[in-house]
Amino acid sequence: MQRKLTDYLIIALKGLAMGAADVVPGVSGGTIAFISGIYEELITSINNVSFSLLKELPKVGLAATWKKLNGNFLLALFIGIGTSVLSLAKLIGWLLEEHPILVWSFFFGLVLASVWFVGKTISKWSPLVIGVFLGGAALAYFITSLPVSTSTDTLPYLFLSGALAICAMILPGISGAFILVLLGSYKTILDAVHEKDLKIVAVVGAGAIIGLLAFSKVLKWMFNHYKDLTLALLSGFILGSLNKIWPWKKVLETKIIDDKVFNIDEINVLPGSFEGDPKLLPAVGLALLGFVLILALEKWADQKPA
Repeated sequence: MQRKLTDYLIIALKGLAMGAADVVPGVSGGTIAFISGIYEELITSINNVSFSLLKELPKVGLAATWKKLNGNFLLALFIGIGTSVLSLAKLIGWLLEEHPILVWSFFFGLVLASVWFVGKTISKWSPLVIGVFLGGAALAYFITSLPVSTSTDTLPYLFLSGALAICAMILPGISGAFILVLLGSYKTILDAVHEKDLKIVAVVGAGAIIGLLAFSKVLKWMFNHYKDLTLALLSGFILGSLNKIWPWKKVLETKIIDDKVFNIDEINVLPGSFEGDPKLLPAVGLALLGFVLILALEKWADQKPA
């Protein structure tokens, strides 16, 4: 596929959206990749990274290797993701602290529409496909119901956290940031990004690279051999993740870490049972905005080959 500079700018913008989603504990960048029409190309491109490709480099040259890697696509996308994470991490963290209901409402509408978006790509809904869909939803619901861990900041543990989180980040519906919250590494890594702690960032990045290269091969195989079942599993993951991003919650247990209060255990409640101002009208408005945004992205993805 021959692409122009504007196509790569659009890919970078999609990367910006993926990075912004990945910072939020409950929203997956993989969901954004799917609804923006680049998910399978992303998995295929990552899957092309291998030792055999590096061995071919002296024989075929850098240009041919870069083309086989789909390097321009990956470079544009990861520039967008990296720019977003570095520039928006602090802003999104502040928004989650100051306006959590409004932030979660927007993402709830976005993710809810994504269930329909991914589900409609399934060619045939057989009993097995339905079972896999329900199983994926149940698994995601269970994961998002787990209590979060206390902070752990040893380098081997952060390496493992990076590997596990990146696997979740490329799965629509499973939030890599939330996996970091469950593992107790979210605050450590977010602080390292804010403070430009290159040691921690490098360790987490190394874990992420290894996890990404390994898991992409599994996903590629699943898409090649069981596409409908894979899509059903992914759409189930997205549906189950709605449990985490329901805007109105009642906190059951908190923990103070480094003079900051973290919610360890909480349950979803209806807006009428929420303790405090539920901000119902703006919350509903933002949820509808998120839902409509997915419809707009779908039309955009249909019109653009990128």
